[in-house]
Amino acid sequence: MNDLDTFRTETRAWLEENCPKEMRDGGAGGEDSICWGGKNWKFQSEAQKIWLDRMAAKGWTVPAWPKEYGGGGLSKEEVKVLKAEMRKIKARSPLESFGIWMLGPALLKYGTHEQKLHFLPPITRGEIRWCQGYSEPNAGSDLASLQCKCEDKGDHWLVNGQKIWTSYADQSDWIFALVRTDPTATKHNGISFILIDMNAEGVSTKPIKLISGKSPFCETFFDDVVVPKEHADGINAVVGELNRGWDVAKYLLTHEREMISAGGGGLLGGRGMGEVAAQELGLENGKLSDALLRAKIAQAEIDGWAFLLTLERMKDEAKAGQGVGANSSMLKYYGTEFNKRRYELLMDIGGSDELEWDGERTKDGKLARGWLRTKANSIEGGTSEVQLNIIAKRILELPGA
Repeated sequence: MNDLDTFRTETRAWLEENCPKEMRDGGAGGEDSICWGGKNWKFQSEAQKIWLDRMAAKGWTVPAWPKEYGGGGLSKEEVKVLKAEMRKIKARSPLESFGIWMLGPALLKYGTHEQKLHFLPPITRGEIRWCQGYSEPNAGSDLASLQCKCEDKGDHWLVNGQKIWTSYADQSDWIFALVRTDPTATKHNGISFILIDMNAEGVSTKPIKLISGKSPFCETFFDDVVVPKEHADGINAVVGELNRGWDVAKYLLTHEREMISAGGGGLLGGRGMGEVAAQELGLENGKLSDALLRAKIAQAEIDGWAFLLTLERMKDEAKAGQGVGANSSMLKYYGTEFNKRRYELLMDIGGSDELEWDGERTKDGKLARGWLRTKANSIEGGTSEVQLNIIAKRILELPGA
């Protein structure tokens, strides 16, 4: 038995012993089953807390991160084994967060050792919830036009301005934000990447209601917000070089686009689309009676597996030092468009009954609201149109118009 086989055996035994039965539903509850962590988080059950605590103690909430920063220190092969064994028992992800998906990778690349030690372990334990302060009312896809002002006041920064589409800002403890620290510099210069406590005086949020009826997004306002240059001894508030925040921003955006592209992974609760359709519609002679629907489901299943394999290949290439770069736009475009198609197919399977907006039968229109929410996938993190432009120029190297 080689080392990886030993790891698989030990991991399987550990998961069997430590993953509570209630956490083995493949995330069938969708959004409601996700643990986001943070100071304001209220666990849905004792089992959810136990699962997070046990996985965090192993470093397996972020298994590939170094152990000294709260991760598991696992190799890419071991991470694949861990995820495969979790899928076998339909174990929920113990923790999801923008700290894991976006800020963490940025800190690992651009942060100082002191910043990593201070900020990363609480992320892995689910103690701090982060949100992202990028877009502004007049700086969306053209993000480099941002105007949120950050003035040097000696021992602190003074921040004034507004961010928009700040996901879960009203529930977050901290925000990583792009601010303009040199208004005289050219467009992409003079921007810095700064970490701000959401409880600081002068920070306020206002939810934005979507067509789904829910409000994951917020407007975030900074009115004379004092940000200490050092949040603790030697812990700089600015990540990377001052006025070079665009470098950090571009790197982080590749991880955001990968995260959005992989959205909806827990949508089916570990079931295949065909299984969902069989449960909803029933079978005749062992198959769905609607041949067109069968074909759509088969195509969706094939596309889904092809996309997952592409994601794995990209991750392997990134870990081998090849980077993701503009390929993140390809993943983001295909992933978000595919997620929209999956929801369209689920609505086809459910039929007109799934259009019910309220009521226990449809869990207050859970699927319909999710279907409407996917429309934002092709806007957030860079519109599909912008991603196609990047793909054309950077990957296909097509000539300009």
